[in-house]
Parts: sequence; C-alpha cells; structure tokens
Amino acid sequence: MTVAGAARTGAPDSGISRTGASPVTAPVRIARPPLRADDGSLSAATLCLADPDEAFFAGHYPGFPIFPGVCVIECVRRSALLLLPPARLAAVESARFRGPVLPGDELTVELVLTPDGGEWRAASTVRTVRGTAATVRLRFAAGGLR
Repeated sequence: MTVAGAARTGAPDSGISRTGASPVTAPVRIARPPLRADDGSLSAATLCLADPDEAFFAGHYPGFPIFPGVCVIECVRRSALLLLPPARLAAVESARFRGPVLPGDELTVELVLTPDGGEWRAASTVRTVRGTAATVRLRFAAGGLR
C-alpha cells in the first residue's frame, strides 16, 4: 500500500460543509493518512468532535443529550469528501447505530473507499472511547456539487 496522492491532506478543514448548511460545525481532521491498495481502494481514519456547544444538543434529548444519527452520517460524509476527488453523496446505503455518541466525544471514523465504475463506495466504522457507535455505508457519484 502507498499513501494516496489524491487526498487533500494539506488544507485544513474549516469545519463548514462545502455544500452549504451542515448540522455539524466541528472540523474533520485526518488521523491516519490515506493508503491506496493495489485494487485502487483507499483506507484512512479521521477525527470529528461531537462539540457540546452544537445547537441541536439542547433538543436532542433534553436531560440526556445524544449526537443525532444524521450527524454521525454527516461526519462520515465529510470524512470521505476529504479523501475523494470531487464527488457528491448519491446514497446512504446503510447505517446501523450501535451505541450513543455523547457531547464531547471524539469520533474516530475508519474509512475504506472503493471505486465502483464512475462512483465510490465508502464503508466506515465510527468509534468513541466506549466502542463502536455506528457502521455506515455511503455511495458517492463523481463530480457535481458536494
């Protein structure tokens, strides 16, 4: 395996989604640089904070705040977009939530990105200090708005 040249690891992520409004404002950081396998797939790991100051925590759920599942998926989407050539989310193929993500948790997103014709498939495991929080599979189409 070699470090992938296509990854945009040099530019810091501002934390603002390049597609407009994002429910998650915390930046995504690369924890393990991408490696390219012989089959063209990429594997990498990123970090994203479940910032306790996020506005949605006040209502999700009062008295027991939990990072919403859609925000976990957004962290995976943003992580993949750091590594892919220009692409847009085409589908959420599956999402299984296995444990809560609490305010202040740092999410580790382990990604494997596999080319599939003109698309990319992303398989991810999202972990916190308590263990696996989710497994998410996304599909990305080449080009277009992100």
